Amino acid sequence: MNILYISPENTVGTLGLYRRIHEQHGNTARYVTFYHSPKGFQEDICLNLPFNFTRPLLKRLRHAVYQLYRGKQGYHREREGYPPVWEPEGRFDAAFISWKEKHWDPRIRAALTRYGLYDADVVHFESGMDFYKDARFAQEVKRRGAKIVCHYHGEDLRSRGVLKPLDAISDLNLTNEVDLLKKHPDLHYLFLPFDVNAFIREHRRERRIHDIPRVSHAPTNRYYKGSDFIIPVCRKLEREGKIRFQLIENLPHAQAMELKRESDIFIDQIGDRGGWGYGMNSVESLALGVCTVTEMNAAYCDFVPDHPFVNANASTLYEVLDGLAGDPALRNAKGREGTLWVRKHHDISSVGKALYDYYQKIGL
Repeated sequence: MNILYISPENTVGTLGLYRRIHEQHGNTARYVTFYHSPKGFQEDICLNLPFNFTRPLLKRLRHAVYQLYRGKQGYHREREGYPPVWEPEGRFDAAFISWKEKHWDPRIRAALTRYGLYDADVVHFESGMDFYKDARFAQEVKRRGAKIVCHYHGEDLRSRGVLKPLDAISDLNLTNEVDLLKKHPDLHYLFLPFDVNAFIREHRRERRIHDIPRVSHAPTNRYYKGSDFIIPVCRKLEREGKIRFQLIENLPHAQAMELKRESDIFIDQIGDRGGWGYGMNSVESLALGVCTVTEMNAAYCDFVPDHPFVNANASTLYEVLDGLAGDPALRNAKGREGTLWVRKHHDISSVGKALYDYYQKIGL
């Protein structure tokens, strides 16, 4: 089979891992991204389109415009519906999208022809995004016999919603985020893929033991990660001489990994604003053997009862970090437990098996 991934960005580096999974199953896979990865992850076919709203300046501009339509929460305000459905926020939004897609169109059509993208047997639409809001590419490959897979992440269903014409023809809907399962009537869970062995070979060297433990936090979006809770607590503990705090932000992935590897404690998120539990940040820190703190609500704990995280929320974060800072044995034990857990659930071998089990259910 020829498998194609369409994605705005190679956000956390998983597209290359999916390609490896498919190649291990005797298939070919390519991935097309709209924009270059700001973290330096490997690209395949990158269209380098303008108007990348994951960039800080454009992200802030979009949020300010959406505040005119959605109120104070702006783009962060969740859409309602089961599933929530995308539609333009108003005349200005509709006009901008129309103009943007006309501007994109020549570059997209050139890529479709140059790389033979209509010939795919399976097309994964990461973030549930076609090149166009009317899903014309998805409809054409569906007409030619391809299976359609939509893979939703964080704000895709919370803030944006499904593209109605794409959702209507999707054969399989996937997510890596437990809370999204309640936002779509036909959504299935898949753990994030991770090449544990390769990652450990590259990054896991003997870590120094620090007299004052190093605590790190690496938000891609401060609002979603609850950084406004996390940073003040860490600064307070740092002033008290109990920890040293490292904010890892807006850095290339390789540089961020070096700082994370030197950590004794890593904090993923607090507050459930941008989804529950954990993401790739935590998968990496656990694989490194770093004791990892995040908020795990009751529903998520029921879903993964064997999780290795140290649970904390806005009310308990200070107490939890204070306790961990004074207990190196517990930190080391949670780090070892985390590496084993990542290998069990996230390694590409187990994720690949689960993905191909889903493929079999849709006739592939």
